[in-house]
Amino acid sequence: MRKIITNTFMTLDGVMQAPGGPDEDTDSGFEYGGWSVTQWDHVMNDAMIEAMKHPYDLLLGRVTYEIFAAHWPLLKDDPTADLFNRINKYVATNSLTNATWENTILLNQDTIDQIRALRLSDGIDLQVHGSANLIQSLLHHGLIDQMNIWIYPLVIGKGKRLFGEGTVPSNFKLVKHAISTTGVIITSFEHNGKIPIGSFAS
Repeated sequence: MRKIITNTFMTLDGVMQAPGGPDEDTDSGFEYGGWSVTQWDHVMNDAMIEAMKHPYDLLLGRVTYEIFAAHWPLLKDDPTADLFNRINKYVATNSLTNATWENTILLNQDTIDQIRALRLSDGIDLQVHGSANLIQSLLHHGLIDQMNIWIYPLVIGKGKRLFGEGTVPSNFKLVKHAISTTGVIITSFEHNGKIPIGSFAS
C-alpha cells in the first residue's frame, strides 16, 4: 500500500491559502499571498530536503496543479524542477480534461474511488502539496496517512483553512518536530485512530 502524505504551510489560525506569492491564489479576495516567504531559514531548507529525498509521486488538486504546471516546467537545471517534471503527477479534478505537463495522470471520474485504488496499489508514496480542497476530501474519507504541517507564527483571520468545516474528528500522533530560527514549528503527524475521551472530574 502507498502512503498519502500531505505537506502544508499553515498560520497559527489554520490558514493555508497562497503561502508562496501574492498571485498564487486570490480566491475570495485573499490579499496576503506570500505570507510564508520571508520566514525561510536553513532549518526549514534542511527539513524540506529531507522530506523530498525519498521517492514519491505527486497527488494534487486542480488549482495547485495548474500553479505548478505554469512554473516548474519552465525552470532549467533546478533539482526540484527536474524531480517534479520526471515523476508522476496525479490530479484530482472534475473540470480538467487535458494536461500538457509530462507524466500527468488525470483522476477525473470518481476521484475518491480512484485515489483509494491508487493508495492500495503497489508503488512509491504519494505526496500532496497545497491542494486545500483536495485535503478536505481526503480527511473526510480517512485517506491521509501522514500530515507534515509547518506552523508559522502569524495569524491572518481569513482564507482557506487546513481543517475546514466537515473535518472528521480524528486522533493523530506526533512523530517528528523541529523549530526554525524564525519560529516556524515543523511537525509530522501520523493518523492514530479515534479521539480518546477522558475526564478530569473526580
